[in-house]
Amino acid sequence: MKKHNFNAGPSILPREVIEQTAQGVLDFNGIGLSILEISHRSADFKPVIEEAESLFKELLDIPEGYSVVFLGGGASLQFCMVPYNFLEKKAAYLNTGTWAKKALKEAKLFGETVEVASSADKNYNYIPKNFTVPEDADYFHITTNNTIFGTELHHDFDTKVPVIADMSSDIFSRTLDVSKYAMIYGGAQKNLAPAGLTFVIVKNDALGKVSRQIPTMLDYKTHVEKGSMFNTPPVLPIYSAMLNLRWLKAQGGVKEMERRALAKADALYSEIDRNKLFVPTIADKADRSYMNICFVMAPEYQELEKEFFEFAVSKGMVGIKGHRSVGGFRASCYNALSLESVQALISCMQEFEKKH
Repeated sequence: MKKHNFNAGPSILPREVIEQTAQGVLDFNGIGLSILEISHRSADFKPVIEEAESLFKELLDIPEGYSVVFLGGGASLQFCMVPYNFLEKKAAYLNTGTWAKKALKEAKLFGETVEVASSADKNYNYIPKNFTVPEDADYFHITTNNTIFGTELHHDFDTKVPVIADMSSDIFSRTLDVSKYAMIYGGAQKNLAPAGLTFVIVKNDALGKVSRQIPTMLDYKTHVEKGSMFNTPPVLPIYSAMLNLRWLKAQGGVKEMERRALAKADALYSEIDRNKLFVPTIADKADRSYMNICFVMAPEYQELEKEFFEFAVSKGMVGIKGHRSVGGFRASCYNALSLESVQALISCMQEFEKKH
């Protein structure tokens, strides 16, 4: 039986990327050694990290004056590295979910923070509107996609304040104007590579503005100046990321990924809205995530939740159980997930509806 992987992260990767990565683990580029056992400074690995960086810049149309660096520690480490490097007097945060809240919590350790708006009052089931970003803030931090609650920012902000964005779960899924950001970062394990890699896209002239001393390892300038080689980078995930970026380019790039994301999301949301057994957790269609589609049983069918989950699993659906903060179901539709898998889930929902 075919498995349909809706895991929220670590999540689905293109099959060919997995196979190529596996081959590299056995014998990297025919050199008789595994990618796991060669030096990150070797002539064999240098082209990998250079190509990964080049593909980042090409696919996202990153302008001059920005650097791409590859780090460890996940996006969670960035929650403290960002204020360490950028917060001098005040930082502004938009609180749209669990990860945004955690980023805000870390920033408070370094100076004054302003929560410009929050959707916590309704369990993060909407994107706040009509808020004001203080112009004296050193930066404005956003989390563009909320994997747990299923909301997403579908546009770039125009502000007088430098914008810093956590794009862990929607990077490469939609077109964006990188020039509107001082920094973009994210963990790779949702739309890019296996767990263990963190990407940072940073505007070079935004660095070095704070007066505090920054530990060497936590200073973005260290990693920019050393080309991600200050310490041993996560070699295998970088290799897998490079392969995935090759795949993405061959598929038609970010615009094609955006087209596919819209097609998958439109199909699944349409079924959720139509099917009497289910209701979406996000009512406003403008706020709905294209990456993490959350839904629950309709109140009058709540007792069927366990039965539907077991039915879906029996049909090959993997990873659709909702986060404990929301309950119900979550279908994560990252770039590597095919429309076929979404249609299989829709058929599963329709078959279950006929039973009841």
